[in-house]
Amino acid sequence: MYNNSKIANAVRIAMVFGAASTAFATTAAEQSTADEMKNVERISVTGSRIKRTDLEGSIPVTVIDRAAIDFSGQTSVSDLLRNTSFNAAGSFRPQSGSSAQGTSSVNLRGLGAERSLILVDGRRLPKSPSTGNSQDLNSIPMAAVERIEILSDGASAVYGSDAIAGVINIITRTDFNGVELRLGGSEISLPSEGGDREEGSAVFGASNDKASVIGGVSWNNRDIIFENAYDWVEPGGSSFGANWVKPAGYDGIDADGDPINGGLRSILSDAECDSLENFFATGTDFCAYNFNATNANEASTGNTSAFVKADYDINDDWRLFSHTLISKTKSFGRYAPTLNDAGVGAFMSADSPNNPTNPDSPFYEASLGGQGAQEVGFRHRFAALGNRDSEVDNWSTDFMVGIEGQIGDMSVDFGVRKNKTKTYEIGRGYLMGSNARTAIDSGAYMINDPFGTRFTTDAERSAYDKTLAGLNVTTARIGTFQQEEVFGSVAFDVMEMDGGTLQAIVGAEYRKEEYSDTYDSLSEAGEVGGSAGNSAGGGRNLKSAFFEALFPVMDGLEFTVAGRYDNYSDYGSDFSPKVSVKYDVMEGLVLRASYGEGFRAPTLDILTAKPAPGNPSVSDDPSCIDLGLTAGCDVQVSAITLANAEMGSESSSQISLGMAYQPTDWLNFSADYYEIEIKDMIRFFGASTILTREQTGDPIPAGLGVTRKANGGIDLITQGYANEGKWEISGVDLNVNTTFDFGDAGMLKQTLQFSHQFDSVIDGGRNTIKDTGEPQQRATLTNSYSWENLDLTWNMNMIGSQYEDVEQIADGSVERTGNIATWITHDLQAAYNFDTGTKISIGMQNAFEKEPQLSGFGGRNYNFDLYDAYGRITYVRLSQSF
Repeated sequence: MYNNSKIANAVRIAMVFGAASTAFATTAAEQSTADEMKNVERISVTGSRIKRTDLEGSIPVTVIDRAAIDFSGQTSVSDLLRNTSFNAAGSFRPQSGSSAQGTSSVNLRGLGAERSLILVDGRRLPKSPSTGNSQDLNSIPMAAVERIEILSDGASAVYGSDAIAGVINIITRTDFNGVELRLGGSEISLPSEGGDREEGSAVFGASNDKASVIGGVSWNNRDIIFENAYDWVEPGGSSFGANWVKPAGYDGIDADGDPINGGLRSILSDAECDSLENFFATGTDFCAYNFNATNANEASTGNTSAFVKADYDINDDWRLFSHTLISKTKSFGRYAPTLNDAGVGAFMSADSPNNPTNPDSPFYEASLGGQGAQEVGFRHRFAALGNRDSEVDNWSTDFMVGIEGQIGDMSVDFGVRKNKTKTYEIGRGYLMGSNARTAIDSGAYMINDPFGTRFTTDAERSAYDKTLAGLNVTTARIGTFQQEEVFGSVAFDVMEMDGGTLQAIVGAEYRKEEYSDTYDSLSEAGEVGGSAGNSAGGGRNLKSAFFEALFPVMDGLEFTVAGRYDNYSDYGSDFSPKVSVKYDVMEGLVLRASYGEGFRAPTLDILTAKPAPGNPSVSDDPSCIDLGLTAGCDVQVSAITLANAEMGSESSSQISLGMAYQPTDWLNFSADYYEIEIKDMIRFFGASTILTREQTGDPIPAGLGVTRKANGGIDLITQGYANEGKWEISGVDLNVNTTFDFGDAGMLKQTLQFSHQFDSVIDGGRNTIKDTGEPQQRATLTNSYSWENLDLTWNMNMIGSQYEDVEQIADGSVERTGNIATWITHDLQAAYNFDTGTKISIGMQNAFEKEPQLSGFGGRNYNFDLYDAYGRITYVRLSQSF
């Protein structure tokens, strides 16, 4: 029963052209003979556990096959999925200074990576210990991928938690015989240096009548990119330079008799400030630090992986299968030198020689009011300690073994799986807060001479080096996320109906999760300056039961009913039902609809994390003016992230209506409308989101928000997770496929994938679609022309326009101004297949070197999740098959 029939092969070939064409390709094959109908192999499709021959079911599934993967020119699964139209608002990629530096994610519908479920061969990928609430695509080697199926519909009734925005099922390779070797390299054009890539893989496969095995090794690397490599990057003016903070009640005035600017004033003269490397005077009594001089927003990444997949037919009825994947990803990031945001390191004593209120200090100014020496806060960049460097190694192991077969008329499967991800992170160049306080108070460290140029003898320099060494902290972080699973199901035919056989499947799963994210003791105690994050950890187990039934009511009309019950040991249970219908109106025309409910369980990091300080970069005009900078600047502010131990699950409901139509042999298309409603939403409210909501007047959850000084500058942002009321979105997906067969002149295939969102509304507020970071449309158009041994590809990627500024005006309405234009890039590739099994591919991504849309977002010059700044990526790839 496991050998491929002609029809099953036709189904798989049809998958090249996307789900819209699949039904019609198989329909033609199914009409060949009645005898072949009896031997059709049923195939599982993402979103349903019932195997069927018709891939165009009642829910929309888009397929990216191996050929399309190669034509894309991408070297990683994360980059491939980031460019799909379903990744509406962009997604996270490796970046320096982030607690999730080495991870990549996908963000379906713009609803968040935590609501986009990723499967590998139908089983969920474990969460990354770096985030605790989302999955890391970097752990999946591209060489192991056969195809990727994207279900753009809710699927909690089938897969449980997190499948609210959709499901991505990464199918690993199978049915491969021989050996394939591949090498490739690429260069980027836009920054002056950095960002180059390399890749390689070796895949082997063998099979006979009873067994098959496929395995391989692969690797890829991408260099770091420093901010100063871009022409558009200007000096970053961090308030953590060489400045002191006027304490409450201290009515200081400057030499002109004016109040001290915003409570923040330079400790140094303009000349002293400008004399220090990467420090600069702003001309408004403020000494800033240029963090862009050494900062690297884009961290380096690398992946080394090995995988083996094996099947063995015990007899005609039973098959043993196994899957093993081992992956190591690495990342290196560099951030500007550390700053003194640690609690005890944020103040200097009244008698410190660095204190401008101390009459004995060389920085004392009598014009400050003569109110006497007192403890003051200060903001300083300890550049003498060097840059903050982070090295992250992520290990991932995944092992699954199972058996499937027949007991009478029932199909049975059973399996066990164990996977584990482990993260090791080392941070260098951070600040020991208490030692910094001692050095500042004693004068061993002078802010006007942080590099110790005042010392002239070897002994003095050696002593000062020891002082600096005492301020320097190497941080450590070890995180693990481990899953152990047992699963099983029974599928059977229930009865004959007018339209065919009523099929059903029932099953159960048990999953145990263990999570830990452990920081070094100094970081936990809040002693480390320039660091963010804190420890968390816990465990839970999950018991699930599910069912699904396919009712062929009449010829051309079928209903599918599914449900799943999930019971979590730590917070409670959820039940997720779904019903869908498919109607073959006439030959070539399918109508479909579905209604489903889903949920997202609160993750262990949200429930258990300790308070974590940080210094996010934001764009906030009052804070810029407060610090003596011009409006529109990017400025670092103090923030703290809090856990929420009382978090409950969020629930969702989704309606979809669609159709698929093939009017001719060369054209087929599908269109699907969706509405998603999320209640009691679990959402992280970061600094940028909170500030945007403050500006527009949109609601901010209780316990979170912005504390401002009397002059309007930001004092503290409290960020974290909360259950928010309701989020409603709607939109439509369009998929168009054409195939033109020119006979001896070749074949042209085209696919347009277009996603349009109508609205995104929280708590009945305004529609935020087309706000910065929320484009209304995303689209991809692929064109591939094949003639004999030559393949030519032209792909277009489009990100829709947005507004740059959103502001609430006096009458309560919202005014949106500024245009972030539609962004279109073009990818070109030429590949030639030699008769010797050699294939050479030469290509360019973003062939016309389109720059990202330069509009400040999240403290950067552009939206780092939505656009890239690589310019033209030119690559060469060589593969050899034996």
